[in-house]
Amino acid sequence: MTLTKRLMDLGLLALFLPFAVPLGLLVAAALLVTEGRPVFYASERMKAPGQGFRLWKFRTMRADPSDWGVSGGDKAGRVTTIGGFLRRSRLDELPQLWNILRGDMTFVGPRPPLRRYVEAFPALYAVVLRSRPGVTGLATLRFHRREAEILARCTTPEETEARYVRFCIPVKARLDILYLRRRSFCLDLQILAKTCAGLLKPR
Repeated sequence: MTLTKRLMDLGLLALFLPFAVPLGLLVAAALLVTEGRPVFYASERMKAPGQGFRLWKFRTMRADPSDWGVSGGDKAGRVTTIGGFLRRSRLDELPQLWNILRGDMTFVGPRPPLRRYVEAFPALYAVVLRSRPGVTGLATLRFHRREAEILARCTTPEETEARYVRFCIPVKARLDILYLRRRSFCLDLQILAKTCAGLLKPR
């Protein structure tokens, strides 16, 4: 991560934290009252080939010890009522401000992949992860809703895995590599602005 990008992250954290901390406490209290513990969900993700970290989110699904892979239609029945709202508003990702503060993530970059995909496609992710993973990014803007539509039709974890590998990973990787080639301070600001604008649009 460049010094400019790190300073941008720290500046945005200083701007957002006074609002994000009270909001996060409110979300945590609502989850505790309606769903009970645990309030948070932690998952191993990769910030570089061979370098994992614990990504934090607010819990949006009922726990399942056999859970694996990305989320698709096969997991839709486990999403709680408040969890659905948190996902749509992306408030479930507020705890990732901690990941940004630690330097595991940045505000803008490719979404951090699971270890299984980095190990399955090492050459691809060796390029993608030249950018520090982010909360939002070019692939998030251009493909997130389409990815959700593709995976929503899946009824088993195996079908979700097959569709994600075949249809989602290649498209997201192309967009992530395009971002890598064109990344700049101005592009990051544009992606952040469009992400915020998209969250404010009525669904």
